[in-house]
Amino acid sequence: MQQILKLIAICVVAVLPLGPVAAQDAEAPIQQLLQEHGDIIAKSSRKTIAPAIDALAASGLAEAQAVLERWQAKEMWRNKETGLFVYGTKTKKELAAFDFASGAEIGTFPTKEFKQLKPNSGIRGMIGAALVQFQLNAPDPVARATALDAIERDAEPAHLTALRGAIEGEADAGLKARKARLERLLTIRFAEGDAERIAAIEGFAGDLGVDVRATLNPLVVTEIAFADAAPDGPEVARLITLGEATLSRRDAYDMLVAAELAPPRLDADAKRTALIENISDGQVAGVQVASLSTEAARDIAYAKLAERGLAAPAATEAQIDAALAQRTFFERYTGATPSVAVAALSVLQSIEAKVAVNQTADLALDAISLASIYFLAAIGLAITFGVMRVINMAHGEFIMMGAYTGYVVQLFVPNYTMSIILAIPLAFAVTFAAGVAMERLVIRWLYHRPLETLLATFGISIALQQIAKNIFGTQARPLTAPGWLDGSLVFNDIVSISYIRIAIFVLALLFLALFLFVMNRTRLGLEVRAVTQNPRMAASMGINPDRINMLTFGFGSGIAGIAGVAIGLYAKVTSEMGADYIVQSFMTVVVGGVGNIWGTLLGASMVGVFQKGVEWLNPSNTLAAQTYMILFVILFIQFRPRGIIALKGRAAEA
Repeated sequence: MQQILKLIAICVVAVLPLGPVAAQDAEAPIQQLLQEHGDIIAKSSRKTIAPAIDALAASGLAEAQAVLERWQAKEMWRNKETGLFVYGTKTKKELAAFDFASGAEIGTFPTKEFKQLKPNSGIRGMIGAALVQFQLNAPDPVARATALDAIERDAEPAHLTALRGAIEGEADAGLKARKARLERLLTIRFAEGDAERIAAIEGFAGDLGVDVRATLNPLVVTEIAFADAAPDGPEVARLITLGEATLSRRDAYDMLVAAELAPPRLDADAKRTALIENISDGQVAGVQVASLSTEAARDIAYAKLAERGLAAPAATEAQIDAALAQRTFFERYTGATPSVAVAALSVLQSIEAKVAVNQTADLALDAISLASIYFLAAIGLAITFGVMRVINMAHGEFIMMGAYTGYVVQLFVPNYTMSIILAIPLAFAVTFAAGVAMERLVIRWLYHRPLETLLATFGISIALQQIAKNIFGTQARPLTAPGWLDGSLVFNDIVSISYIRIAIFVLALLFLALFLFVMNRTRLGLEVRAVTQNPRMAASMGINPDRINMLTFGFGSGIAGIAGVAIGLYAKVTSEMGADYIVQSFMTVVVGGVGNIWGTLLGASMVGVFQKGVEWLNPSNTLAAQTYMILFVILFIQFRPRGIIALKGRAAEA
């Protein structure tokens, strides 16, 4: 019996016609507003849709936001018969329609009875701009931040009122500060009263924000104009002296010609064409063609043509001078009223002075950062070349080996922080062992033979590069920094430095301290200094020079490996990466003074500052900076062949 009743119920439902579940409120204010602009909404033309969107945004109706959101999402429909608007979801050939006023479901209808409103990208952008005022007061702080982002990208005058109304009730301190700042920027752009705009402008004095300069720069735009007498109105930015970069005499006269206040200037081609066109019986206006071999003769012939009306009169130099002397040329403000423009110019000048100071500070930070990188790359070479006098052209490849060691460690240890902690001692061990092997097999047979040492180590560097290519390939490998090194330490919109470079700077200081400790506070350092100054005397005191040379070379190579890990965090890890630092490393050691770690530090600072200075002067050509740096080092060595800090005594003679 129950099955029969269920079957009957299903049949009844099946034969019921599709229709309304709840009646639609056609008299609701939101529906009335939509009906008022129904035709232009249905037309969906970007040229005519603005009044409808503005009316919804300014209506103050609670349903307006939902209408705009549904419209933007292409979920708004219009009944073809009644003209009423609904929102709904389409399933196959049916539409589940809902009332905007109550949010209640109206019913399920065939989609052919409705027209779907599909705004194009331009209209969706306009709707998005209108939605901003609703989103500024949304409960979700992310939505409010998104609204501020939208205003910053494409601000409109209507946003100013919305922002002012949203500041006081903002609970989030960060968002409130953003709203207040953005309100002042929009006040500068869209406020009607000059006093209000000037007050907002003066509030940004000394502000280094890029958004401030982007807002103020259009206000001080000028155009060049002229007058019969020197103007003295507030709209005049400055008087122009003809011939300066702003306005040449030729351009100034062309302005007079365009205003039909002076005859046009005649160029040589136009004059020649006019003379040729008026040749008759071997003459031009009574002047024999054979006599037109000079510019003066051609000028006379052309003047006669102009007198007869056969050519346009041409201005002479005297006429040009007279016409220019009768006018005063000047720049006048066009981006804003004079008082607003003057206030903006004053604030911009104060900002530019502060920008220059901060750019210098940013350049200094970049130079210090680069110097720390060069010092870290050169500190190992300062040991092998500066202390042992071994020209190791494979020093860059030890840096490369350290970087690849870090990469391999990260393949097995996915935690980037832990992998770097493990990679540093492991890179030291690998390159220390490689350095010891190189010293035992090659270097120790070539002491005091610099040319042979250079050639041998150069060959080793090529071999190490090829081995790295065979193992790791030619593509750059990633050596990823830990997450806490992402980003930069930002002081303002101009001065910043990445955390990776700060870490490299700190690491360079640590290795400076380590080097000084080893060389001055340990037995190994004492023996190294003894062997460096007088190997025979050191041997007579029971020191094994061969062992010390081996350990010293290994120590320098190990430090190069650690430098490779640090450099690999921000530079590409390839088989050729060592070649990018070998030249700078040698220059750093030579400029600073061979055999002195403090000299290496000063040399790295000098090379880094010089290179960054040249790059600042010529930012589009970094290769030129390196070229000038090499020339600078060559000239510097001519005056101080022993470097900034020269060794004295037996160490200098060794």
